[in-house]
Amino acid sequence: MAKKRSTSKKKIFFLFVLIGLVIGTVTVAYLDSVVRDRFEGKRWKLPARVYARPLDIYPGRKLTPSQMIAELALLGYRETPQPREPGSFHLRPRALELVTRPFRFGDGLEESRSLKIMFADGRVQALQNNSTQSPLQLVRIEPALIGGIYPGKNEDRVLVKLDEVPQHVMDALIAVEDRRFYSHHGLDPRGIARAIFATASGKSVQGGSTLTQQLVKNFFLTPERTIRRKLTEMVMALLVELHYSKDEILETYINEVYLGQDGNRAIHGFGLASSYYFDKPLTYLGLSETALLVGMLKGPSYYSPRNKPQRALQRRNLVLDLMEKEGFITEQQLGAAKKSPLGVIDRPPRGTSPYPAFLTLVHRQLQRDYRDEDLRSEGLQVFTTLDPQVQLSAEHALSNRLELIEKSRKKPAGSLQGAVLVTSAQNAEVQAVVGDRDPRYKGFNRALDARRPIGSLIKPVVYLTALQDRKKYTLATKLDDSPFVYRQAGAEDWEPGNYDHEFHEQVLLRDGLIHSYNVSTARLGLDVGVSKVMVNLRRLGVERALPEFAASLLGANALSPQEVTQVYQTLASGGFRTPLRAIREVLTADGEPLQRYPLNVEQVIDPASLYLLTVAMQDVVREGTASSLEHYLPAGLDIAGKTGTTDDFRDSWFAGISGDRLAVVWIGRDDNEPTGLTGASGAMTVWGKMMASLNPEPLILPEPDDIQRVYIDKATGLRSAQGCSGAIELPFISGTAPEEAVPCGRGSVKKSFRSWFERIFGQ
Repeated sequence: MAKKRSTSKKKIFFLFVLIGLVIGTVTVAYLDSVVRDRFEGKRWKLPARVYARPLDIYPGRKLTPSQMIAELALLGYRETPQPREPGSFHLRPRALELVTRPFRFGDGLEESRSLKIMFADGRVQALQNNSTQSPLQLVRIEPALIGGIYPGKNEDRVLVKLDEVPQHVMDALIAVEDRRFYSHHGLDPRGIARAIFATASGKSVQGGSTLTQQLVKNFFLTPERTIRRKLTEMVMALLVELHYSKDEILETYINEVYLGQDGNRAIHGFGLASSYYFDKPLTYLGLSETALLVGMLKGPSYYSPRNKPQRALQRRNLVLDLMEKEGFITEQQLGAAKKSPLGVIDRPPRGTSPYPAFLTLVHRQLQRDYRDEDLRSEGLQVFTTLDPQVQLSAEHALSNRLELIEKSRKKPAGSLQGAVLVTSAQNAEVQAVVGDRDPRYKGFNRALDARRPIGSLIKPVVYLTALQDRKKYTLATKLDDSPFVYRQAGAEDWEPGNYDHEFHEQVLLRDGLIHSYNVSTARLGLDVGVSKVMVNLRRLGVERALPEFAASLLGANALSPQEVTQVYQTLASGGFRTPLRAIREVLTADGEPLQRYPLNVEQVIDPASLYLLTVAMQDVVREGTASSLEHYLPAGLDIAGKTGTTDDFRDSWFAGISGDRLAVVWIGRDDNEPTGLTGASGAMTVWGKMMASLNPEPLILPEPDDIQRVYIDKATGLRSAQGCSGAIELPFISGTAPEEAVPCGRGSVKKSFRSWFERIFGQ
């Protein structure tokens, strides 16, 4: 009986052993497939990296030494008495010496160069190659990294290949983390035994895990501390060593390890950590800097060189001691490295964008062509149109002016909000976007998403529509500015009034726009047809269908600053509609061109009508509602612009065009309460402060061939002559100027000259 029980127990034992072997085999096979899939497939999700525009420097470019220094500061260049390393510079009187960093653009690699830039009168006077002492015609400085589009876990890394890694990085890892890395097969029994003993005695400096085990833990497993997870880690470490070489394992480890936190962005790998802590590529990392990073592996937050510098210094020196003990460095190298400061930069390169409003626009434009998953995982390089100098000017102007307005008008601090968009007048590239008075705010983006009534910003569209009917309307056409009531079935009676609470009877068409008269504008819009005005608005770039009410003629419809910018961009570019673009090109992670974003240009407005309108908009600034812009900008720039104010002073707008830029500014309150600001007292002051710091080019209008200039009597709108009292010179499309003329008024220059001539020479 006992014999049968013994036999039965053996069968059960062998059955359990068999089941265990089957489960173990299946588990190992599964883990093997996991290891191979991850190692042989795509190992990491790489974020898209977003860059500003590169800075092109050439003789004659408007650029001051202070602007150049600000650009280099954004790029993380370091000032040194003798610039020798890439990313270093020195400012001398009227000249700047620098060594550029190498950078791979879409058209190829731009090598590092030692340069001298000479300045004079706010411009680049000359460029010189310091190595050859020869002059240069063009230099391209690498673009600043302005943000990224990150994977779900917000991991960020810069991949490096093993042959790009300095030898002392690998030596330090071996010395500190796994001295027998090249002799074990994933597990180190001696290390495990040593770790157990050291833990028991409380004297441990090193852990018992090999580099391979650490990689498996970070790469595949959760950080839980259980026997099951540890056994899984050991099995997977053996499998990794079975399939892959030591170099492949080490390269993966160097790119995977966690080395710090930047807000909600996780810093992974030595490639990114080198930039984050020292603002230099890994290939330029020195011995002491390497020792600091390797020492941080034990606890990046605990040994943070920015928050715990003394603790980090002690840990770095311990790593150096271990490297010397293992024979990787000499005693002299040890002494020199220990004397070195930590060398960590105070302000790390930003991972989360300092320009969230602009980055939102970039992301939306990218989503037209790419899946969001690809943007967050394929390591795309996105080259944008952002101009950091323009962006900084826009941010400062908005924040400072809103604060000043609140103080001067005794408004609650922080009650006003605003938005700014700046584009290139020639090619519709977006140079700056500010979506909040706090430019770092990542929430509601007013520049793109705040739809507010645009007020008088619609008036140029009304007047353009009229001027396109060249048989009926010119800049000298008399308009009726007397009171009227507009009655429409199903709607309340509409009785527009002027801002000055007066009526001006008969006014020239150009004066209706210059002084922004509501009544004459409303009469004009109703005469040409509300629907025609709205068709023109869509032709200029508004893609949404908008209500067609009589009040639409005075800006009752709501548009976002981005939509307004698109409309005025078409006006600024000579009637050619070009969609606003924030992206120039996209490259793959390897630097291969993937997609370019060329200009898409369509002429939608005839040049002659637009020329007449733009001349009138220049007069808005010279003598109309925007004339106080002269307090901010020098005379002679011939800026074209338009102020906009909505009912009860809820919204303040200004759109202005210089020779090189278009900018639109909005000021209002998020609760839609009145601000007490007109377009001139609010938004235009932001525009003026911003443009004053950017030294704009004058607006020189190319005159179409079918334009003639005629002197007009302001009182009657009829022909006059140069020198006559009340005569102004206006452009007309050929054949549309008035034929009837009026004599010069009494006391005019021409009348006085005629009397003098008759007295001397007789009749």
